[in-house]
Amino acid sequence: MASPTRKRRRLTICAVTASAALIALPASAAPGGTHQPFGPRTMAGVAQQRLASAGALTPHTAARDEDGGDPDGGNESDEIAEGAAQFAQARTAPGVVAPGAFGAAWDSLQSLHRTGGRWRNITDLPYNSDDPRYRDIDSNSSGGSGFVTGRMAAMAADDDGYVYAGSAGGGVWRSRSGGGHWTPISDKLPTQATGALALDTSGRLWLGTGEATTNADAYLGTGVYVLSRPHHGTFSRRSRVGGDELESTTIHQLRFGAGKVWAATSEGVWSHSTRHLSGHWKLEYAPNPDYLPGHSKANDPEAPYKNITNDIAVDPRDPSKVLLAVGWRSGDDYNGFYARKDGTWQKVTTGLGDLPTNPDDVGEVTFAASADGSRYYAIGQSPEQLSDNPDSSLEGIYVSKSGSPFGPWTKTADYHKLSASGSALTDPGFMPGVQAWYNQFLAVDPGDSDHVYAGLEEVFESTDGGSGWSTVGPYWNFGFSCWSIDPSEQTGTCNQTTHSDQHGVAIGRYHGKSYVYVGNDGGAYRRPLNGSKDAAGHATDWKSLNDGTIDTLQYYSVGVGKDLARRGGVSVTGGLQDNGQSELRAGDRVMGSNFGGDGTTTITDPADGCNIAQAYVDLDIQVTQDCGVNNGAWEDDPSKATSYSVAPPDSASGEARFVAPMSADIKNGDVWVAGGRHVWVQSKGYAIRSGSEWTSAFDLGKGHTATAVASSGGKVYAAWCGPCDSQGFTRGIAVGNADGTGWHQVGLPVTGTVPNRYLSSLAIDPEDAQHVYLTVNGFSRQWTEGPGAGVGHVFESRDGGTTWKDVSGDFPDVPADSAVFLPGGGLAVATDLGVVYRGPHSRAWKRVGDLPAVAVLQLEVGPDGKLYAATHGRGIYTMPVRELR
Repeated sequence: MASPTRKRRRLTICAVTASAALIALPASAAPGGTHQPFGPRTMAGVAQQRLASAGALTPHTAARDEDGGDPDGGNESDEIAEGAAQFAQARTAPGVVAPGAFGAAWDSLQSLHRTGGRWRNITDLPYNSDDPRYRDIDSNSSGGSGFVTGRMAAMAADDDGYVYAGSAGGGVWRSRSGGGHWTPISDKLPTQATGALALDTSGRLWLGTGEATTNADAYLGTGVYVLSRPHHGTFSRRSRVGGDELESTTIHQLRFGAGKVWAATSEGVWSHSTRHLSGHWKLEYAPNPDYLPGHSKANDPEAPYKNITNDIAVDPRDPSKVLLAVGWRSGDDYNGFYARKDGTWQKVTTGLGDLPTNPDDVGEVTFAASADGSRYYAIGQSPEQLSDNPDSSLEGIYVSKSGSPFGPWTKTADYHKLSASGSALTDPGFMPGVQAWYNQFLAVDPGDSDHVYAGLEEVFESTDGGSGWSTVGPYWNFGFSCWSIDPSEQTGTCNQTTHSDQHGVAIGRYHGKSYVYVGNDGGAYRRPLNGSKDAAGHATDWKSLNDGTIDTLQYYSVGVGKDLARRGGVSVTGGLQDNGQSELRAGDRVMGSNFGGDGTTTITDPADGCNIAQAYVDLDIQVTQDCGVNNGAWEDDPSKATSYSVAPPDSASGEARFVAPMSADIKNGDVWVAGGRHVWVQSKGYAIRSGSEWTSAFDLGKGHTATAVASSGGKVYAAWCGPCDSQGFTRGIAVGNADGTGWHQVGLPVTGTVPNRYLSSLAIDPEDAQHVYLTVNGFSRQWTEGPGAGVGHVFESRDGGTTWKDVSGDFPDVPADSAVFLPGGGLAVATDLGVVYRGPHSRAWKRVGDLPAVAVLQLEVGPDGKLYAATHGRGIYTMPVRELR
């Protein structure tokens, strides 16, 4: 869900990680001025930005023709697209990463000796997005999503009460009770990124790895796996179907027909026998095969965008007839629908009825067939609408009443019709389908071919074949007359809704009753298949299935401080993808959310865990000194708000990265450093109340943006990149003092000790500010084809950054994200596949405990002597530092 004062979008895909742009509204100003509910204020701001950006988003075809081949649409340079490639850039620039990199890294990591100690998950408990304790001005609490967890990319369910939830970065989970009481079933795999889940007619569960939503933090996968007895078993590497043909792809859909499983992937459409699971996958169709791995243009920067496929529609009456939906959401000449004719796949240009065939109108597409074969449904997104229409990128929802995917198709809904169906998205600039390239699902009631569920940002239901629609799962309850901020009323007279941004859907039965299960950016929800609705068409019977036994929370950061109100304990907080900032107080059995939207970087006072600075995207910072506790009284008396916007100027100018760095000086916690184009410093600590209180210590230079900052005793290090993608990638390090004196750029040639890759973190020795470690993201030149990609991931300087030494040693060749000095002199490093440790006076690295193959984006040592790991898909883990050895 978006923040009540902020909203975001996503755009773009890259080679190793998919990436996206998110809209960032300015954080709420210092309290005052408005008594409007959160939602309308947010939507008004979003509308202004979307309206201003109309025409700036250009289909990929036009961008390529005019600009010579930018891999993300050429001139998607407005605020909507500023954050687009950042998660991917860190892992791919300066080149394209070859398939097999993650698999090799996982094997290398597993071969390391293991430290002592065991990780303990501390966020495996319910996370209440509507927690009545936290209703300050920047919270989403009272929006109606209830208990949430991380993004669910796919869902599957059977008629025996078994439900399977595939998370974006936290693996696949099983419930035996119709949802809830979850257990993980894919932890043994070398990837935890889910793209597709499907049950075949014999009850086997198929898993397509690699999330395909082309958003800011989607990881590639290692192929397709099958579980023959999903009620009891778990996935293993031995259960992979075929060879390594689908490694390092994303898999959008798995469909079945005529003894085959079909896979729509980021590298074409493939098929495999469902009877004989060994043997190679067959490439059925790739629109631009020269760009596939091993071919002549495999290292071209455009390669990740040239063979994207979305779905496969198999004719139920004749499974030999298949329609492919092919196309990159920002547009390309190859976009369209394809069918086999005269032994080859050819673009279908006529005969589909209302279903568009112009490449500019065919982007992301999802199909769904009725069980009786009488209906086919489709959702279509339009690259041209994405470019030119500030309100929506939805082309439409369609039905084929012949039951054939070849139509004729009739358009049953557009975004205007859906907006009028009880939607919360009614303001120009942000209407249903505005993120149709990211949010899509379709499912048909097995017992009624005219009963269909459609997912965009919201959940829609039709009981008459698409002629009429109800918004049964509105975006949130803000703006509705039933809404109330009063904690005693929770969400007023409004019913619970789902979290926003829909991705997966399934229909199953539990105790003889049919349910629809939906997966979205807040986890998994269900309602009776033929549930009840109020007068507005909103469902009255959604149930959150995020009961705390499933933890797929996607943290960017973690902060730890003493909980002064509960002696002997700590307060743990962290920024999350689309789930704000979590707050876990000592003794809590339920976490609350004290900030909304996308939470990124965090600073927490070790001496008082209620002193918190939380960054939304693009260095948009809020600060609180009471953990964000508020009963909503600010709605009537603005002076009672206790969260403040303190964003430095680079946030408003767009000169900061999507996840922008900030940190407190390790010698003086009142001195903070934040990085955009400038290195910003403020010395009021948590008492800061305005963005004007930051001063610019150094200008990194036009086009340069900070990727990491650290300071000790006033000595500041700032790493930067710019350009940050593969088109002329450059990086550097600037060193100086917090008072603005002594600044200089460290000489880092393109080829040399420090590779020409993304510089992800800096860790300063608490005993000596001249002694600093640098971590480098991406893969080495073994996997990356790019100028100066180099080798190594960990580098050390003992002279203030003047010279560097590669101390990687046997460090696995895996993207490194964060480093932290440990008491006693050891060093811990977070990577995209876990945590490694090097003891004092040692050159050998060890694997820290046993984690699934999940990205760890930040490490922090708490005042309780424990190491905290913020994972992007499996919550926050902790381990006593003394147990590392």
